[in-house]
Amino acid sequence: MNLTPAMEQIQSMIASFVKSLPGLAVSLFVFVLFVLLAQGVEASVTRVYARVQDSRYVSKYYRQRQNVGLLLGRLSYWGVVSLGLLVGMVILFPRFSPAQAIQLLGIGSVAIGFAFRDILQNWLSGILLLLQEPFHIGDQIVAGAFEGTVENIHTRATTVRTYDGRRVIIPNTYLYTNSVTVNTALTRRRQEQDFMVAPDTDIPQAKRCLLEAVRQVEGVMAEPAPEVIVVGLTKNGISLRARWWFTPPRHRNELHVRDRVLTAANESLSGNGVQLTG
Repeated sequence: MNLTPAMEQIQSMIASFVKSLPGLAVSLFVFVLFVLLAQGVEASVTRVYARVQDSRYVSKYYRQRQNVGLLLGRLSYWGVVSLGLLVGMVILFPRFSPAQAIQLLGIGSVAIGFAFRDILQNWLSGILLLLQEPFHIGDQIVAGAFEGTVENIHTRATTVRTYDGRRVIIPNTYLYTNSVTVNTALTRRRQEQDFMVAPDTDIPQAKRCLLEAVRQVEGVMAEPAPEVIVVGLTKNGISLRARWWFTPPRHRNELHVRDRVLTAANESLSGNGVQLTG
């Protein structure tokens, strides 16, 4: 068997690779420089937008759009990286031109769309989330089985830190196409708690005891005022529901206010001879 043609071809390929090493090194170096430049541009754009938001000449509506700065920074980053990729390709392949790159992207766009459909959907959903701003970094949200504080909103996924110290990465497509509860969207929230008392309880007295206990709890807002209503009457007892508002509406504050309300309610009812049955 004559292996001479195969060996010559291998040697030719090795020689071509060695010959292209300087160009490859230069193109990689240029691309790395563009990546570093992209990081600087992203940070600068985000910082400039933050300063513009702080300006007294900007309307309150635009000052509230915090995520736009993140979006502009991310788009600037990928724009500079794409430019660096084109420059690197031109250095590595001297006959390669940006027009050919556009043509190549046009030919391969359909194949890329099918191959990376999920990635592209998440990327587009991330851009829409940053533009529409249903929540911000630092907000506490509930998305499906996960609840926690938003750490970052990337163009592909959003990272959420749960209250027990875990990090959850949620695809942006899920957040955009499903219901998301933003617990900190408004400045205050309402809590409620049911209390089952004995059937022979004096209802006005029990309501008065609960209401006085709730009003004195630290963290309960005076306006809107707390209230106690009857929500059920059965042979086993009377169901009273206490409702109150608190601020700020964060998870830690919610737990502490509820703890103080339950403690005060138990002391008030037991001190006035009202028996809990449920």
